[in-house]
Order: sequence, then C-alpha cells, then structure tokens
Amino acid sequence: MTTEHTRLVAALRELRAGAGLSLAALAERTAYSKSSWERYLNGKSLPPRQAVRDLCRLANEPDGRLLALWEIAESHWSGRAEAPAPAPTPPGDESPRPQPQEPPSAGTGRRLLRGRLLVVLASAYTVIVGGAAALLFLLLPDSEAQEDGPLPASVPFSLAPECHGAACEGRDPMRLICGIGPETLASYRTATGAHVELRHSKKCGASWARSWGTEIGDRVDVTAGGPTHDVRIRNKDDAATFTYTEMTEVRPGSTVRACFRPASADGERECFEARVGGAATTTRPPSPQ
Repeated sequence: MTTEHTRLVAALRELRAGAGLSLAALAERTAYSKSSWERYLNGKSLPPRQAVRDLCRLANEPDGRLLALWEIAESHWSGRAEAPAPAPTPPGDESPRPQPQEPPSAGTGRRLLRGRLLVVLASAYTVIVGGAAALLFLLLPDSEAQEDGPLPASVPFSLAPECHGAACEGRDPMRLICGIGPETLASYRTATGAHVELRHSKKCGASWARSWGTEIGDRVDVTAGGPTHDVRIRNKDDAATFTYTEMTEVRPGSTVRACFRPASADGERECFEARVGGAATTTRPPSPQ
C-alpha cells in the first residue's frame, strides 16, 4: 500500500472504532457487504468514495477531510498521480504526420510469430490459474457468515497496538495502531480557525496531538514533560486532512501540553494542556479586548 492509502485506512479504522460499528452493522446500514468492508478496513482494496461518505455519516463526522484524503489515495491507487504529461506539440505542426511503414523483414516476422505464441500461452495459463483460484474460493467458508475476529497474518494491519509506553515515544500513532478508539483529552480552536486535539491511547500508554483546518506552514507540537514532538503542515494535502504529531509516553495523571504555531510571522503561539484521566475540555482563544 502507498503511504496515502495507509493514512486513509488508519483514519477509517479510527472512525469506525470510535462509532462502535461492527462489520455487520456497516453492511446493514450501507450498500456495501460485510466482506467488502473487511477489505476496505484492512487495506486489501480502496473503498469507493461513497463508502467513505457513508462511514462518516454513520459516525456523525464531517466528510470533507476524509474525502480529501481519499482523493489523494485514489490518485496513487489508479496511477493518475504518476501519469506522465503529454508531450508538447511542435509549434506550427498541429497534426501528427503519418510515418511511412516498411514491409517487415523475415526476422521481424519470426519475432512477431513468437510474440503471438507467447501471448496465446500466457492467456491459457491465466485461464487455468484463474479457474483454480475460483474453485478454491468456492471451497472456502463464506466470509459474509463469519463474525469479526482476529485478522490473518497476511493483512498489513492488525487491530492490536504495536507498542506501549516508552516503545511508542517518537513514533507514528496511526502506523502503530494506537489511533484505534483513542480518547480526546482536550480540544482547542485556534485564533486562525484551526482545530487541535490532545489524543490519548490507554492501550498504548501514549498521547499525541491531532490537527485539522490548518494552513501551510503551521506547526503543532506535543510534550508530556519529556521529549517534544512536532508536525509541520508542509503542503495543501496536509492542510486538507488530519495531521498527527508523533507520540509521547504518558501515565495516569500525566499532564500533556500541545502548542500551535501559526505560519504567519505576526501570529502568536497558542498552548493548552490536559491531564490523563481528567475530564475532557474544549477551549477557544480569548477574545481580543
């Protein structure tokens, strides 16, 4: 999977876990089957745009940022992001001129014959392998009838966090599955309109900051009395989606502090904090006098 697809899958999993939706519930309330949702949430295939919208609707979350993330992932999945630009047409020559064709030589004819034979053999091999795969699929248990359970080892993600405490320090919360069902310690609305949240995973024993509605050049950092980890909004793709700092180790009772630094030179640094195990808070910057 591409990095963009990985970020989309992690965000979808976090949304589904936070809403408490099982695969069966998603299948009942959307147009997509249980097996389809299993593939989408495990990175086996890219979900349709409508599936992303449906999950946001069921989780009562705005879909704009996840759809922006889907657009980025889809462009890489489909190859549009790597598609080369068409060659420019020489000035004064708007229509390509047909090139004269020479009759193929004897050697060329033999190469063409061998190429066609290889194509026929490859097609036959594909039919045989495809038939065997289809037969194997028919013999497997119906995935629609299976309940949610542990994922096979071949799936690039598991639902179990991959670090805890000090092992999470300075690492990505999404890639290490700490972003599945975290709690929000505090929410803050900056003077520029950006949103910053302090997030905490009890299973990982770590916290981090999440931001959205930011601008290119903005910076967010987080600390719990130890190392400080920050993230900078580098481009329009970052500004259109959720961005996350790396994690910092926390324990019950730890105080976590996040700071927002706007890109503008005249903008002021804004900080807020929360205690692990305390009540969640929502704050806004003070109104100018």
